[in-house]
Amino acid sequence: MYAAGGVVSNTGTWMQRVAQDWLVLELAVGSGATALGITTGLQFLPFLLLTPFAGLVADRMPKQRLLQLTNLGMALPAAVLGILAVTGVAEVWHVYVLAFLLGSASAFDAPARQSFVSELVEPGDLTNAVGLNSASFNAARLVGPGLAGLLIAAFGGGSVATGWVILLNAVSYAAPIWSLRHLDASRIDAAAPADRGPGAIREGVAYVRARPDLLLVLGLVFFAGTFGLNFQITSALMATEVFGKGPEEFGLLGTFLAVGSLTGALLAARRTQVRHRLVVGAALAFGLSVMLAGLMPSYLTFALLAPVTGLTALTFITSANTYMQLHTDAGVRGRVMALYLMIFMGGTPVGAPIIGWIGEEYGARWTLLGGGLLTIAGVALSAGLYLRADRARRERDRRVPETAVQAATAAF
Repeated sequence: MYAAGGVVSNTGTWMQRVAQDWLVLELAVGSGATALGITTGLQFLPFLLLTPFAGLVADRMPKQRLLQLTNLGMALPAAVLGILAVTGVAEVWHVYVLAFLLGSASAFDAPARQSFVSELVEPGDLTNAVGLNSASFNAARLVGPGLAGLLIAAFGGGSVATGWVILLNAVSYAAPIWSLRHLDASRIDAAAPADRGPGAIREGVAYVRARPDLLLVLGLVFFAGTFGLNFQITSALMATEVFGKGPEEFGLLGTFLAVGSLTGALLAARRTQVRHRLVVGAALAFGLSVMLAGLMPSYLTFALLAPVTGLTALTFITSANTYMQLHTDAGVRGRVMALYLMIFMGGTPVGAPIIGWIGEEYGARWTLLGGGLLTIAGVALSAGLYLRADRARRERDRRVPETAVQAATAAF
């Protein structure tokens, strides 16, 4: 029931992403790349500002109730933007403001949704559940972008057409609200609420700082999320500026990408465990595939490579997400996942405007080439810091027994 509600809502979400990007390109003639970067940055800025508090709320409040409120909070900005576009009065600054409001609700939704999965299944099924949750998201991604492109074209291709698609997304949030209201609360293994004393957020940060393996994963997701996972911008610019395509072809790129993403999610659901080596390898493969995409000579070759990019991206995202959940204590999981999401998605307000500016100044291909290079450089840096910290820990562990032996000898 939970997954079914998610599929409907996620389909609407992917439809709005395409429609919102196309609306920005329609409204910001001559500066579309920069406007897209600002829009994407504003939509993800709340993850940087609000997610630590959102994680604390997720640890203190029943997630089943919280998720109903966050879905309603995401439906309202979508409805307002859809009405503005349909009535023909939408301006770029409207999109900026409403993208920020939608992102604010999403910032509270994401950590609760991520950690809620572990309350629905037994620990032994968590890897499978995270993979299937991603499969649900990417099954919607198969349908949403292509459907959005077809509907925008059918409604005339202008900003009014995008408004009708955005309104469909606003309606789609009713599905998860209904499914959450009808879940059997007695079968949900809810974690005990976190203490309401001061220092709860610092406690979550301290927990992560003491774990080099978690810091490694966070470093990887920062670089990939900030510079590599900007498909909203890069696909739009490649479709329009490099290949000269319209909304149907732009929407289909998202569908091709989702073919690989869904495959990666289903493969992830088969894994019984996730090691940090898998996360590192998947991040490297993703960076390479992004660079290759920037070199593709035609729309056809770009579209054919998209499933590979989607596969590597989803393998990385799913393995990083699963590792963080499996290797975190239940009492701090909401705060840890909030920190994970803050770094993963909160880097977009930094990366998206940079990527948009690169596209404006040097061309669309460099949004992919630069993003892939920075992702690979980030993997190398994060892995190097982890190995140094791991070496220091091993040295410390080796010295402790020696010190204990010396103390016992002296006492004797």
